[in-house]
Order: sequence, then C-alpha cells, then structure tokens
Amino acid sequence: MNEIYQSPLTSRYASKEMKQLFSNDKKFRTWRKLWIALAESEMELGLEITQEQIDELKANQDDINYDVAVAREKEVRHDVMSHVYAYGQQCPKAAGIIHLGATSCYVGDNTDLILMYEGMELVRTKLVMAIKALSKFADEYKSLPTLGFTHFQPAQPTTVGKRATLWIQDLLYDLEEIEHFLSDKRLLGSKGTTGTQASFLELFEGDYEKVKELDKKIVEKMGYDKVIAVSGQTYTRKIDSKVLNILSGIAQSATKFSNDIRLLQHLKEVEEPFEKKQIGSSAMAYKRNPMRSERIAALARYVMVDALNPAITTATQWFERTLDDSANKRISVPEAFLAVDSILSLYCNVADGLVVYPKVIEQRLMSELPFMATENIMMDAVRKGGNRQDLHERIRVHSLEAGRMVKVEGKKNDLIERIAADEMFGVTLEELNEILKPEKYVGCAPMQVEEFLKNEVAPILEAHKDDEEMDNEINV
Repeated sequence: MNEIYQSPLTSRYASKEMKQLFSNDKKFRTWRKLWIALAESEMELGLEITQEQIDELKANQDDINYDVAVAREKEVRHDVMSHVYAYGQQCPKAAGIIHLGATSCYVGDNTDLILMYEGMELVRTKLVMAIKALSKFADEYKSLPTLGFTHFQPAQPTTVGKRATLWIQDLLYDLEEIEHFLSDKRLLGSKGTTGTQASFLELFEGDYEKVKELDKKIVEKMGYDKVIAVSGQTYTRKIDSKVLNILSGIAQSATKFSNDIRLLQHLKEVEEPFEKKQIGSSAMAYKRNPMRSERIAALARYVMVDALNPAITTATQWFERTLDDSANKRISVPEAFLAVDSILSLYCNVADGLVVYPKVIEQRLMSELPFMATENIMMDAVRKGGNRQDLHERIRVHSLEAGRMVKVEGKKNDLIERIAADEMFGVTLEELNEILKPEKYVGCAPMQVEEFLKNEVAPILEAHKDDEEMDNEINV
C-alpha cells in the first residue's frame, strides 16, 4: 500500500477499535442489519413478507459480496442501490423486499448515528482512563510545593498535584458533555424522502398507527429505544455539529495539558515518558523532546478546526435536504473520532508515565520564594515593634538589589541574607529559613486535591470501575 496515500490517522495514530468502528465492513454490515430490521418490522405489521425471506436475509447478512457492489456502483453511481443489488444477488427470494419503502438515508443516516454513538462510548472509555491516571498522579503529589505561574511569570506557590486537578477538571467537563449526549441516543427510524413517511403510509394503506409502530420496531431491533421525532430526509446535521463540538472540547482540554507538560519539560520539572532507545533529535543526540505532548497539540489543532465542517454543513442545508453534506461528513466525522482517539491514547500514555524532579522543583521555588515571603517577614518585624513604612522601604531596596544580583550578575537570590543582616528587622537567618518553608505558602492546595478527588473524581471512577479499559500504547 506504499504506492497510494493513506491517512496517518489510520496508518500511525488511531487504535484498532476506532479504525474498525469506522471501517467499510462495519458500515455495510450495519446497513444489512437495518434492512433486516425494516423487513422484519414490515412483516410483523402485516406486509406480504415471509419468514423465509427474512431467514435468507439473515443467513447472508455478514457475507458481503463487495466485488458485486463495487462493479454495480460503477454503473449506477449510487452506493446504497449498489449494495441493495449485491444483497439481492445473494438473496434472490428476498431481493424484491430489500429496502422496501425506504430512501438511502434510512441506512446511511441510521448507520452514521449508530457509529457516532459507539464511537463516543469508546472515547468515553479512554477519557475515564486519562482521568484515572491523572488522579493517581494528583494524589501522589498533592503536597509537593511548586512555583505557580500567572502569565508564565512567578506567582504564589501551588502543588504539583493541585496543578494536575486543573487538567482533570477540564476532562470532567468533557465527560459530562459525553454523558449528556449519550443519555438521549435516538435513531432516525424510517422517515422517507422528505420526512413525511408518505411511502410507508402508502404501504400500510393509510394506517398512521402502523407507520409510527414501524419506526418504533426498527429502533428497538437495532438496540435503541428513542426515535427522532421529526426530520427532513436526513436527521438534522445539528447532531454532527454537537458531536464534533464535544470532540473539539476534548481536544481543547488535551492541548492545555500538553502545553503545560511541554513548558514543564523545558523547566526540567516534569517530563513525559522517554523510552531507552527513543531518539529525541536526528542532529542533537542529547535531546529529550516532548514528542508525545507535541503530537497531542498537533492532532488537537486538527480536531478544533475540523469542528467547523459540520457547523457550516448544518447552516447550509436547504429545506428537506441537499447533498453537499455527504462527501464532507464522510471525512470530517470519522477523522475527528480517529484523531481524538489518538489524542486520548497519547494523553493516557503520558499521564501514566510522567516523571517528576522534586529537587529541580524545589530549587526553582526557593529562588523565588524570598520575594514572596517579604510580606510575612515584614509583619513579623512589625509585631516586634518595627515601623511598617520604614520596613517596607528597606524591603523594597533589598529586593531591587537582590533582583539585580540575579538578573545582571547571574548570582543566587541573596534577599534573605540581606534581611538577616539588617538590624531593622531583628531576625536571624535561622528564623528566616523557618519562615521560608515552602509548605507554608501553598494555601489550601493539598486539602483541595483531597476533596476534589474524593467528591468529584471518585464517584466517576466508581461508576466506570467495570469498564473494559483500552490499550493506551502508541504506535510511533
């Protein structure tokens, strides 16, 4: 296959499960299940369809004669009718009742909905896996002080675990969107060419109750219990847009995580996993590039942009249907699922293997902490009888000089030594070192982590404890 283009999502990145879900085989097998459900339901509602015909359809449902379908499509330029013909070739007794009363969207749209629902369930599994991996990390490092940043400038300290809860919280919001979407799974049912079910009303000789029952039976036979109430020929493309917005949200969360890891790896505080024989650069043998986090960001960018496709498609559908959705959604929807599947495999892989360097974290924190501790030092001196205004001026002068030593002369921050040597403060270096213990400056972070994991995360993990986890190994 090296002589023709292959999508990197299928050849390099996505999991076997997701690739199989959006395969032609899965699609066409689902078409045949839908044709059986339609015929069986029509038979049960009194149309002249025999059990022998149903049995013939069922006997051949998984043995798809692709060669016949491909050859037929070259003649008629219609994929659904080509497969109706191919199925009929295998089922001569049932050939006349395959697709009876239906339009192409009966198999096309119902199948697309089924694949999106099943795809979202796979995404949910991996999302929960990522939450679980990050939860272990957050709990392990809930009390490890680290320098916090705003604007990527030193700010108040936080903890390594508290920072991880921010990543988890984003994923929880994504999971909430998935759960809401999956709580209202509906199929199109059998709506006819403009959504009026006119062909089925004709088949059932004007019996509207049987038309409604047909919808219900088909949906139930396919394993669902709700049907879309009204439609044109197609289900509203708002559903596709909703789906890709959810996937885009996951991509946004993953990008935030991957960017933080890339910055932390630059700071040498936290690194993504790096295998013994992994090569970081073809030119610079010493490099350990955050390749996996960078790939997360790259794929996520694609998904966020891809979400525009169904939004524009939804906005430009004319009346009961146009066909400018078809070619677009064949690409945009499956590719978004494959990309997010790839992103979450990487996310789980990175979160499972994060490497933390406490000494580097401590060194950077301690280089900035003296500046942050000046308010506490000044208040202690005031309690001993000092004048706040005079002390504030002295700290300002010492801080500027200490900052100059760091920035201009490349020396260590000696603010604490300067304050200890200033008689106005009346404090020893030992006392100052006690004041400078990092754990005194992380606020409620450790308790916040504990409560967040207990109250927000644990119930989610408990609800999904029996889920069969997917492989998070990456191919390249």
